[in-house]
Amino acid sequence: MFDKVLVAVDKSEQSDRAVAAARDLARMSAGAVRLLHVREAQVAMGKGGGVFELEAPQDIENLLEKEVAVFEEAGIPVTTELRHAVIGRAAVEIVAAADEWGASLIVMGCRGRSELTSIVLGSTSYKVLHLANVPILVVR
Repeated sequence: MFDKVLVAVDKSEQSDRAVAAARDLARMSAGAVRLLHVREAQVAMGKGGGVFELEAPQDIENLLEKEVAVFEEAGIPVTTELRHAVIGRAAVEIVAAADEWGASLIVMGCRGRSELTSIVLGSTSYKVLHLANVPILVVR
């Protein structure tokens, strides 16, 4: 069924629920899991501009360790991947990671941003739904 489950994770409650759903699906399917975190950066233009990472490396490491433990405790094979993207491009990286790994399912949380934020930035889960070539489970 779902032999390779890619789970996009961040530090949200919805992400934690997506991890639990992926754990249950992987257990039923005897599948493997890849946890993916996309580290976004803000690009500042103009004099003195640059790229500013929005998360500390230690925060990402702690997040991935916490989520890996969920799958290890369930006896599910799990690996991790970290990718980098400019704000608003996480969906492209999620889909690329799924394609490159040969994922049979993408699982991710949906934060439910405000309507204005979604209009300006777009919803990552919405973009993944439209870009991906595999089934997607969006967890709220």
